[in-house]
Amino acid sequence: MTKDTKDRKPGNWRPQTMMVRGGTTRSEHGETSEALFLNSGFVYDSPEEQSARMAGEKAGYIYSRYANPTVRMLEERLCLLEGAEDCRATASGMAAIHTMLVAPVKPGDRIVAPRALFSSCIWILKNVMPKMGVEVTWVDGSDPKEWERALSKPCRFVLIETPSNPMLDAVDIRMVADLTHAAGGELIVDNVFASPILQRPLELGADWVVYSTTKHMDGQGRTLGGAILGKAKAIEDNIQQYYRHTGPSMSPFNAWIVLKGLETMDLRVRAMSANARKIADRLAGNPKITAVRYPGRSDHPHHNIHAAQMPEAGGSMVAFSLKGGREAAFGMLNKLGLVDISNNLGDAKSLITHPATTTHRTLTDEERAAIGLDDTWVRLSVGLEDPEDIVEDIERAL
Repeated sequence: MTKDTKDRKPGNWRPQTMMVRGGTTRSEHGETSEALFLNSGFVYDSPEEQSARMAGEKAGYIYSRYANPTVRMLEERLCLLEGAEDCRATASGMAAIHTMLVAPVKPGDRIVAPRALFSSCIWILKNVMPKMGVEVTWVDGSDPKEWERALSKPCRFVLIETPSNPMLDAVDIRMVADLTHAAGGELIVDNVFASPILQRPLELGADWVVYSTTKHMDGQGRTLGGAILGKAKAIEDNIQQYYRHTGPSMSPFNAWIVLKGLETMDLRVRAMSANARKIADRLAGNPKITAVRYPGRSDHPHHNIHAAQMPEAGGSMVAFSLKGGREAAFGMLNKLGLVDISNNLGDAKSLITHPATTTHRTLTDEERAAIGLDDTWVRLSVGLEDPEDIVEDIERAL
């Protein structure tokens, strides 16, 4: 590896340039595209060198479960994009969440979280954390008074997602960050719905940002992946050894795919967001739809917070409620000709799902009711097709 783009002052580059060139490390061959180091291990010139690398006394790669040149390029590019000191790429978004929550905690710690979370995150908080002796306190993420009460005593972590899955609720990142820090804790933000293009949690006071890189970063339905971003010392002290020894690392091939996806992410996210806004406005006038939730619309109940945190666009996700309950929702899904039924999101192709029976099916009726989710709601991830074709497909299905 011979030439790093750090020599060209990436700190002065704008985000789109960093997504194309940031973190690139070229080998002696001078390749234009990022090199794919699809290998498990590395060799050494001597046992002394091997011993020094293993002891951390000499820089160099040891084993791709610990670190890999292609994966490291992705981590460095994400750091530049997010404004973070360091990053660890993981095998999936949930591997990032699991590592972020499990690695640093100890018995007696407390985690505070809003009820509006992805169901797999809720599952970890409900089933894994108690086994580790960690208390979990649940709040209404949009209610400042509940946050104040919950954070009036010490906590280790607060985990939020905003916009939330699937109802696109907002959490005031700055407010929660201030309360979390006053309680001696650290704030983790799952920023997957907004992406780093539209929302910058670290600039709003968050300590950690986590992603599923499967979504907008790859954004083309090819790979699983995740990322943890934060301060270098915190990652070294709290994450590194767990990451190294338990194996949640991302594969080099997946990292290479995501690197290529980042080159067009800004273009895709902005185009998808523009499409989503047009579609949300059209659906809001349909008599067979009782409610539409889109962060960029003024009738969203948390519009002011979304507008402050995502000032450029409302993102690629739309949720809407149909008259007639599950039967009407399933009937519409079955009649779609263009939009695919899928529980993925952030893809170049428009995807739609029925959250109550898919992504949030493991929640109890009471838990779904607490976040306003019932059988009438569907979640639409808007892609790059012509928005007129997308909305016409939905209108025909309705």
